[in-house]
Amino acid sequence: MTAIATPRALAREQTRARYPDETGYVERNGVRVFWERYGDGEPTILFLPTWSIVHSRVWKAQVPYFARRHRVLTFDGRGNGRSDRPLEPHAYAPSEFVGDALAVMDATGTGSAWIVSLSMGAPRALLLGADHSGRVDGLVFIGPAVPLPPPSPRARAPETFSEVRNAYTGWEKFNRHYWVEHHEAFLRFFVGQIFTEPHSTKHVEDAVGWGLDTEPETLIATILAPSIDEAAVRDLGSRIHKRSLVIHGTDDAIRRYESGAALAELLGGDLASLEGSGHNPQIRDPVKVNLLLRDFIQPRSAPTSAWTRARARPRRALHISSPIGLGHAQRDIAIARELRAIVPDLEIDWLAQDPVTRVLEAEGERVHPASAELASESGHIESESAEHDLHCFQAWRRMDEILVSNFMVFHDVVEAEPYDLWIGDEAWELDYFLHENPELKRAAYCWLTDFVGWLPMPDGGEREAFLTADYNAEMVEHIARFPRLRDRAIFVGNPDDIVPDPLGPDLPLIREWTERHFDFAGYVSGFDPEAFEDREALRAELGYRDGERVCIVSVGGSGVGAHLLRRVIEAHPVAATQVPGLRTIVVAGPRIDPDSLPRHDGLEVVGYVHNLYRHLAACDLAVVQGGLTTAMELTANRRPFIYFPLGHHFEQNFHVRHRLERYRAGRCMDIASSSPEAIAAAIAEEIGREVDYRPVETDGARRAAQRIAEML
Repeated sequence: MTAIATPRALAREQTRARYPDETGYVERNGVRVFWERYGDGEPTILFLPTWSIVHSRVWKAQVPYFARRHRVLTFDGRGNGRSDRPLEPHAYAPSEFVGDALAVMDATGTGSAWIVSLSMGAPRALLLGADHSGRVDGLVFIGPAVPLPPPSPRARAPETFSEVRNAYTGWEKFNRHYWVEHHEAFLRFFVGQIFTEPHSTKHVEDAVGWGLDTEPETLIATILAPSIDEAAVRDLGSRIHKRSLVIHGTDDAIRRYESGAALAELLGGDLASLEGSGHNPQIRDPVKVNLLLRDFIQPRSAPTSAWTRARARPRRALHISSPIGLGHAQRDIAIARELRAIVPDLEIDWLAQDPVTRVLEAEGERVHPASAELASESGHIESESAEHDLHCFQAWRRMDEILVSNFMVFHDVVEAEPYDLWIGDEAWELDYFLHENPELKRAAYCWLTDFVGWLPMPDGGEREAFLTADYNAEMVEHIARFPRLRDRAIFVGNPDDIVPDPLGPDLPLIREWTERHFDFAGYVSGFDPEAFEDREALRAELGYRDGERVCIVSVGGSGVGAHLLRRVIEAHPVAATQVPGLRTIVVAGPRIDPDSLPRHDGLEVVGYVHNLYRHLAACDLAVVQGGLTTAMELTANRRPFIYFPLGHHFEQNFHVRHRLERYRAGRCMDIASSSPEAIAAAIAEEIGREVDYRPVETDGARRAAQRIAEML
């Protein structure tokens, strides 16, 4: 009997860093198995399925990286994902998975491939290597689950698998009766044994979710299936004559490290010991595992014959600017301009993606060609939004696959080209994975940000409060352990701009910790407001007519703000009856189609506007999201504005709002409780109003550049 695959996994699936180029099914003995192919380069790498408690997304940190240079195959092992779930134990024999692997290779026209296995994929890889040598280029085993001594508690657990107990503790939960009654509780226990590393909350959540994509009855069948014993492993190993690599964490609580070392010795292969890693290092330590796989599968060629002495090289910086909105690009260009004034011969390359690349190209900056290989962070953020709501912290957590993929792009660039300096403006992937892999640092490194500390939203409850504190604690530990990894950390603002909250229970206050570990540049606007003191001349230059009252509506560089634009567009006819001469200009930005928005008399819709801050300086009122850059541009130019923080966006609701209140700037409104009529009334009240904002400094870019230049 076979249970047909269900699409439950798809409903929970997060945005991928890379999607397959081809998908399909193979069918053997009435069981359908789903496969995916990525990329076209050679050689081919086949990532085998492991135990059916998870599906092929367990390889999500490897696929995007290797698909850029190789042909990559994955398939959901029978029993999970999009593959069928037979209920007969014999359907899960190692030979059946081998048959599926060969069928997938045949269906994709794959003659041979490098075989990469994880845990229970190891016996299947051994069978492939011994019995189908011509289809195998080489073998990699990660945390191999093979019956070589010494046995682990997990390896002994099946001995009591069918016993009925009054209570189940520890590995006694590896029991068919417990699974049927407490499926999710077992998953949480087992996954907790997989990830023994601290701060693994996201990895645990993923794996438990994958486990819930199958049923306990299916998992029971996999344990009752035929398996191979120690003698069979030794026989298979003696018949394998391909290159092999075993990667094993020394803190593996599922399969003992010594067992993996014994397999490497049996095969006469290489052993990579990961000190402190657990059972799934390809997820928890993806950068290291990716580099181990890369260097084993395709060793790097001999060093180039061309070399330039260090003092004869031009001074070069690689700038990584966050693509979430356009504010980072504006301030980064301002800092780069000041930096070149201090270091005239400095060459700057930008590793960036849309919409930041539009600003950079308009300013004549050089965007590194590898930028085309970056996975879209803006696209992910947009996919996480709903109307005027974006759970920023959770969206960032679910971007982990994209972040590791983009870090690998960065790593390839700096490994191939020498740079004197790396600048990361809220380049989260760069900062996180450098602290996880500090040995990869090979240049001076400067980190910039305008906020510090993840904060929970009130309706997130205890769970979100725990998660944000856990992420903050990991950051604190990173900086304490590697204080010189960031040669400079620059806060774009002033100490008073920092919220008074703690980083979490038993953690420092955010301001106190930031003052210890950051320099303060003041705000970086990228322009001097004095240049716009003659507003009438500026309005004439920009084409605004005498007597009209200009209201600009903008939501920045992401596609998250379409709902706000539509709400303000709906308010325009009402506002026009209250404000004579009202001209509303809706700026859709680079990622919202202007043609998708409604039109009214006296209202215009435009797309991306370069140097929008000049128009904001000329307007009579702006209606914007709660993003920091646009709000601070309006503050610096002393223009009245209304801002609507995105729902559940902790940065806009806490960090940005705190700063704007300090500057006495803007009128905050809640879109959920603001009808078009209420917005129209607010427009009528605010347009052209005299403001009393705190002045914004104009030398932030120069101060930041001076601190950065010291590293050159």
